[in-house]
Amino acid sequence: MPSDIEIAQAARLQRISKVALEKLGIAEEHLEPYGHYKAKVSLEYLETLKGRKDGKLVLVTAMTPTPAGEGKTTTTVGLGDALNQLGKRAMICLREPSLGPVFGIKGGAAGGGYAQVVPMEDINLHFTGDFSAVGLANNLLAAMIDNHIHHGNALGIDPRRIQWRRAMDMNDRALRDIVVSLGGTANGYPREDGFDITVASEVMAIFCLATSHEDLKKRLGNIVVGYTREQKPVTARELQAHGAMTVLLKDALAPNLVQTLENNPAFIHGGPFANIAHGCNSAIATRSALKLVDYCVTEAGFGADLGAEKFLDIKCRKTGMVPNATVIVATIRALKYHGGVDVKEVNKENVAALDKGLVNLEQHVENVTGVFNIPCVVAVNRFTFDTPAEIELVQSRMKKLGVPFVLATHWGDGGKGAAELARVVVELCDKPSKPKFVYEDADPLWEKMEKIAKKVYRASELTADAKVRAQIRQLQDTGYGHYPICMAKTQYSFSADAKLRAAPSNYSINVREVRLAAGAEFVVPILGDIMTMPGLSKVPAATKIDFVDGKVVGLF
Repeated sequence: MPSDIEIAQAARLQRISKVALEKLGIAEEHLEPYGHYKAKVSLEYLETLKGRKDGKLVLVTAMTPTPAGEGKTTTTVGLGDALNQLGKRAMICLREPSLGPVFGIKGGAAGGGYAQVVPMEDINLHFTGDFSAVGLANNLLAAMIDNHIHHGNALGIDPRRIQWRRAMDMNDRALRDIVVSLGGTANGYPREDGFDITVASEVMAIFCLATSHEDLKKRLGNIVVGYTREQKPVTARELQAHGAMTVLLKDALAPNLVQTLENNPAFIHGGPFANIAHGCNSAIATRSALKLVDYCVTEAGFGADLGAEKFLDIKCRKTGMVPNATVIVATIRALKYHGGVDVKEVNKENVAALDKGLVNLEQHVENVTGVFNIPCVVAVNRFTFDTPAEIELVQSRMKKLGVPFVLATHWGDGGKGAAELARVVVELCDKPSKPKFVYEDADPLWEKMEKIAKKVYRASELTADAKVRAQIRQLQDTGYGHYPICMAKTQYSFSADAKLRAAPSNYSINVREVRLAAGAEFVVPILGDIMTMPGLSKVPAATKIDFVDGKVVGLF
């Protein structure tokens, strides 16, 4: 079997103008091409679609991720292709890959095998420059804060209470906590600072929730960058930074159109992490896809406890979009990992470990169908070493929960390998869907956090020290109590401890810190030891990526 990048490089791509016209009815005049195979669709054209009826919205989520891999993006692509093979008008909506994971642990994030979006190399690397624009807008605001203080500090910003951090789209642990403005009076006032990865920036979250240039500018202006000595918030609007930030982002706000290996349309736009941000592609892309096709297949980051919860409680709450069906992706080898098997041994039959690890998938199913109240199907990415006994066990356990179970082979077979999954999804979409939020807008901030921790994570209690409790009370009392919650925690466990596999219960979860994202309009509790600037692994994926004989190698 050729590698992912070899498959992508051998693909027969169609010009993106042809895909746009034949599959979506978008004339070339409404495209801003970036070469032959990718383009931005003009916001002016997308505005004309508002009167159209929405198609069906399908959310692809997953069990708790493991080093063994689950294939959520691959399933999203395969399902989109399968729906088109069934004669349905469908397209997919994905997030743009971050260079941090591409060079860190993933090596690429454009699907895999014969279920990929292309041009894969472009998508995984610089693409259309959206991430660069987000990082520049973030760092322009950071520069204007220090510049304002240097030139007299008319707003009275307390350098000890600056909340805004710099951003870079790369894993670099050395930049988590730094000191800036060293070198004398000409360089400003020394203070502690730090970097977040660009996909954790509030600008990225705003970018993916904004509905227009006007909404983008308003949200950017509402960013709280820090506080005065009297605890008065200072905003980007007061620094007069939001206009220039909007200018940097104006072209990026239009969604990017590319294609799958089977020449079906795909929007890939925006990319906030789900473990430290809301984990959804742009609202503009998803809303536009719903107007352009009958079935829009999108994904939310990591497991259903993170991505699906935030998709519902933040994105759907803010936009009014309603998912008609959910796909929960799993693999048998990942379930065995949750049953205690070492990642090097997951390809061997182990029914006992599988039986133990299945509680993880079961809890995700119970959350989606019970807590979120969305119809779902479990899609297991099949591997050649999955045995009949293991498959039968998963199928029987899902039957007890009353949810459909499908084996899928789209990684090796493309859309036809997800044909049964597509048929089940169409059936689910025909059923009524009335999703429920985990909490209400009127619930106090602490109660919202508790409901997520107890109802979704199954924690017995949520804790925080006196300082964090005081911060939460202050946010509540100063008018931010109606905001949604964007939990920041490890993706590797329902808990805040990455080592706790399967479905832990009767444990405590601690809020280490709380941050206000006033522009994105949510509050971020930071749980456990989650970092907003990841580090590279001992042997990063970058060591395998190279340029040889005129070709990129090592992306996967």
